[in-house]
Amino acid sequence: MARIFIKDLQPGMIIEDQIFHLTAKDLRSSTNGSLYMSLTLADRTGPVNARMWQASEELYKALPQDGFVRVKGRTENYKGLLQFIVDAIRPIDGEAINVDDFLPTTDKDIDAMYKRVVEILRTIKDKNLLFLIKQFIDDKELMERFRKAPAAIAMHHACIGGLLEHTLGVMELALALAPRYPQLNNDLVLAGAFLHDIGKTKELAWDTSLKYTDSGQFIGHLVMGAMMIEQKSIQTQKDLGQPVPVKLVQTLQHMIISHHGSHEFGAAKLPMTVEALVLHHLDDIDAKINMIQTQFSNADSETEWKYIKSMERMFLNPNLDKSDETIKE
Repeated sequence: MARIFIKDLQPGMIIEDQIFHLTAKDLRSSTNGSLYMSLTLADRTGPVNARMWQASEELYKALPQDGFVRVKGRTENYKGLLQFIVDAIRPIDGEAINVDDFLPTTDKDIDAMYKRVVEILRTIKDKNLLFLIKQFIDDKELMERFRKAPAAIAMHHACIGGLLEHTLGVMELALALAPRYPQLNNDLVLAGAFLHDIGKTKELAWDTSLKYTDSGQFIGHLVMGAMMIEQKSIQTQKDLGQPVPVKLVQTLQHMIISHHGSHEFGAAKLPMTVEALVLHHLDDIDAKINMIQTQFSNADSETEWKYIKSMERMFLNPNLDKSDETIKE
């Protein structure tokens, strides 16, 4: 049977034989005492809730907590949402699947985006910053991860190439803002924009699914990014025979560990320089706009309003035809 992606599923379809990524499973009891499984199936286009009635504990234990399964079943409409009813399911070896079917990928050109990032970095005038940035750019293995890494597991730019797309978005915003505020140290803002999420190259993994590494769980990308800047500054000193100014390194590290803006959202420090504050808001703008666009791209094209849980409010669909200015009472 030809590959059918989750975004193309409609109620009433019969699915004879498809491979999905099983991202969550739960064994439950129904009101009559029989067992059923609540499952989440996914591919590169998104997830779908699934149920398997008349399940068994033996089958439940045989399924991976995070792995690939071959499924037969049907789709139906349940309270206005698509639901997959599983008739048969069995685990399969991850080596037998095409990973590209299961990892969402940016729709932007990765080579073009990376070229633009490097082009912007070349506008930095501070030689110490340039030498430090060069240590990152010359690290081919790191830059390969930077080009492929997601920016998140689910919240925003959660796809292969998402980190690069998000980083470029923040850098472009910094360029647009610079003429309005000439008093800003825009070299610092650009360097901070480039490096603000560099720790995600170590925090996240994307082999068969998007997930956190052990070091990502223990340490997190803010601290990892600050550590990477420290390591690269030491290497810069070895290459140049002179140290990068300590205050410059610390100012850049501060921008990284404070760019989430508040302790509530994981910032190790609150922004204490204008450049750090600017970076926080530019990062937030790019992330939130992508978050909203992604939510509506997964919704019905005619959906006018949608509640976005992570932002705790309703949002108007930004993709609706703006030509109709009539306000509905």
